[in-house]
Amino acid sequence: MLKTIAVTQLGMIGCTIQHATSATAKLAIEGELPSFVGAIAWLNSQPLTVDELRGKVVLINFWTYTCINWLRQLPYVRAWAEKYKDQGLVVIGIHTPEFEFEKNIDNVRRASIEMKIDYAIAVDNDYAVWRAFGNRYWPALYFIDTQGRIRHHQFGEGEYEQSERVIQKLLSESRTGHVGSEIVEVDACGFEVAADWGSLKSPENYLGYERTENFASPGGAVLNKPRLYTAPAQFKLNQWALSGDWTIGRQAIVLNKSGGRIAYRFHARDLHLVMGPVERGSSVRFRVLVDGQPIVAARGLDVDVRGEGTATEQRLYQLVRQPKPITDRQFEIEFLDSGVEVFAFTFG
Repeated sequence: MLKTIAVTQLGMIGCTIQHATSATAKLAIEGELPSFVGAIAWLNSQPLTVDELRGKVVLINFWTYTCINWLRQLPYVRAWAEKYKDQGLVVIGIHTPEFEFEKNIDNVRRASIEMKIDYAIAVDNDYAVWRAFGNRYWPALYFIDTQGRIRHHQFGEGEYEQSERVIQKLLSESRTGHVGSEIVEVDACGFEVAADWGSLKSPENYLGYERTENFASPGGAVLNKPRLYTAPAQFKLNQWALSGDWTIGRQAIVLNKSGGRIAYRFHARDLHLVMGPVERGSSVRFRVLVDGQPIVAARGLDVDVRGEGTATEQRLYQLVRQPKPITDRQFEIEFLDSGVEVFAFTFG
């Protein structure tokens, strides 16, 4: 299933849904495995080098921990790492941050523990490894043979059976032992559940002025300055608006006084928000409404039975997971405390 890839205004393609590639019986040579020299740190491993990896089949996975598209790919990468580790597969996650807070190594370490990632992680805060690969996508997979040659790639979600077949083929070429043809079965839950593609009509949208779309508050946005905003009486699909005292910055919006709201007209099973308190160690309480009512049956992982939650760290929050039928809905989140920083909406 091929989905549209959204190009950001930075001239770089960000978190993307699917970009299918074709694996044939004969895998072409697409290039050589670049150096990891630009990585500023490693987690779960000592620094690895290209020379050390000779003789191994290597799977490179570019990721950033708030990307919902990567989160839905993660259970497969984890499963492959576990299944094939004794047959010569080495999985390396290249964490290249999208947002400033994702450059914090403690945040990356915490996320990797929560997500049960035990394979090697190269922290690529300066985009050095990203540029060495010529990469433009989260998530992205690169498949390396035992001679250090890139033999296949997969950009975005999907094509999981095809990707595993490539791993099997490269391991078979290496003659490290018998490689079965069975395909992993993944029981995804939470953030990792595949999107409801048939019902998904709302694309990812950033809230900072650099990349946002469809902002509908009357009078438009005032950049980098506090302003009192109001919401329009009606929204078109995928429009959003603010109410209350906010500052719209380049990457994110910041609430200056408690009681501020964000409204969004969306069409999807899931709604997520990348957000967190501006001040590390603090927390911000919030309340979620859908079509003007407290969310109950359609609440996401980060909302309690009263339709409320608390943002305690900068990460992806799942606020809505609604049962069918999926229709246009009016989402609203009210923040009961000031000091929240909100980066992006994603859907599934």
